This record gives sequence, C-alpha cells and structure tokens, in this order.
Amino acid sequence: MQPLTRSVCVFCGARPGNNPAHLRTARDVGAMLARRGWRLVYGAGDLGLMGETARAAMQNGGATFGVIPRHLMGAEDARTDLSTLVITETMHERKKVMFANSDAMVVLPGGAGSLDEFFEVLTWRQLGLHAKPIILLDSAGYWAPLTGLIRHVIDQGFADPSLAGFFHTVEGVAALEERLCGALNQAA
Repeated sequence: MQPLTRSVCVFCGARPGNNPAHLRTARDVGAMLARRGWRLVYGAGDLGLMGETARAAMQNGGATFGVIPRHLMGAEDARTDLSTLVITETMHERKKVMFANSDAMVVLPGGAGSLDEFFEVLTWRQLGLHAKPIILLDSAGYWAPLTGLIRHVIDQGFADPSLAGFFHTVEGVAALEERLCGALNQAA
C-alpha cells in the first residue's frame, strides 16, 4: 500500500509585493513542500508569490495541484504544466476545491484575495466545519496588523477568545515546516 500523500494549500498574492523577502519566503516554501513530499495546492497562477511558490515546488520535483476560475486563466497567467489543473467557473468554487484537496492551509503575504481565503477557512473552522490547520507565515512581520485586528475583534466582544486558537502564526519556513510536520503527523 502506497503511503498517503499530504497536501498543503498555500494562499498568497498574485503580485510580488514590495519586499523581496516575501519572494524568497515563497520560493523557500515551495522547495520545502517538495522536499517533504507534500503536494502544493494553490491558485494555479504563475504570477507573484503564487507563481514563485509553484515554480520552486516544481523545480524541486514536487507535485502541484492548481485551481483557477476560467475568467482568471489569462489574468493570472495560469500554468498548464501542473501535476493537476482544475478549472472552475467561480471564485467560490475555486476556494472550495482548494480546501477539499488540502490537509492544511498556509497563508503567505497577499492582498484582498488572500485575506478572503484566510477568513473563509477561519470562519469554517470557527463554525466547526473542519479541524484542518491554518497557519499564517509572518514573512517580515507582514501579518502583525492582521493578528492585531483579530485580537481587537476578540477584545471588543465580536468573537470568542477561542477564535485566536483556530490558527497559528509562525515566523520563517523552518517554523512552518515544524508546525506542519506536527499537524500532518497528528492527522495521519
């Protein structure tokens, strides 16, 4: 019997951002996933951090599972050389397919789309719809304002303090790898 392949969904920007550290982080995450034998599940684009993560995973022999809505095929320069490519009709369907094919979610720096993806899986977790790990990779302090906002929401009484325990924040790819190893081995 062949061992079960673990899949890690990476939500991240389709832009490179202004800090070169984020591109290095994306590259290191892709390489780490490949080295570990974990399949990358992502938005199928070849731009920004998204493309950097996928290229690094592929260059290091990793499996890739990309999901993209038809209307973004050109805008996000969709890769067609992935291990698996799924084309959806809507953004919501994209997120649903990515989630369903992942054992854990990792959020690298990104914009409104990455925030949407994070908050959707966080809300699903809060509602008890899943128990998959959600990890913010705080590249160069990028997610500090977001974690501050979540603390504020809790402090203001708009969320139970348990919300803060539904995700973890790590600094650096080594800490991410350690957290994923623990989470994915525990789920096995």
